[in-house]
Amino acid sequence: MAVPKRKMSRSNTRSRRAQWKTTAVATVACPQCKSPKLPHAACTVCGTYNGRQVIEV
Repeated sequence: MAVPKRKMSRSNTRSRRAQWKTTAVATVACPQCKSPKLPHAACTVCGTYNGRQVIEV
């Protein structure tokens, strides 16, 4: 198992950690009800997916 030879400085640690970023969740408009939904998933408002009803709401 690899072990660091020297202690990493605060600036190096913080510079590395500064690269961890989050991205916004991608949403698309539902073609039936126009509400935002996750791509490749059934709409939670109207229950349709790929033009057909898959969930009863």
